[in-house]
Amino acid sequence: MSSSSPQVQLTADYHGPDGAHRIAKDLPQTPAAAGSEEGSDVEAKTEYLSALRNNVVQLQADINTFLTQKMEEDKAAGADAQDGRKADEKEEEMYGEEDPEHDG
Repeated sequence: MSSSSPQVQLTADYHGPDGAHRIAKDLPQTPAAAGSEEGSDVEAKTEYLSALRNNVVQLQADINTFLTQKMEEDKAAGADAQDGRKADEKEEEMYGEEDPEHDG
C-alpha cells in the first residue's frame, strides 16, 4: 500500500478590481516526504532547495510579466478616459461657438 503526499505548490494571488489571478509553481516533495535515506539526506535537501530557488525565481518572473501587463492595460484605459475628458471639456468650452477643426 503506497501513500502519496499531496502536491505542494508555491503560489501568488492577485486580487484586483477586475478579478483575481493565481500564479502557481509545483514544488518537489521535501526530502522527508520522499523518504530519503540518511546517506543521501544532504544531497536530497540540496536538490530540493535548488528546485525551490528555481521555482521562486520563475514565479517572480511570472508575477513581473503579469503586473507589467496589468499596468499597460491600466495605462491604456487611463489614456482613453483622459482623451474622453479632454473632448468633453473642449465641447463645453466651445458650446455655441464654431469649431474650426470640424468645420470646413
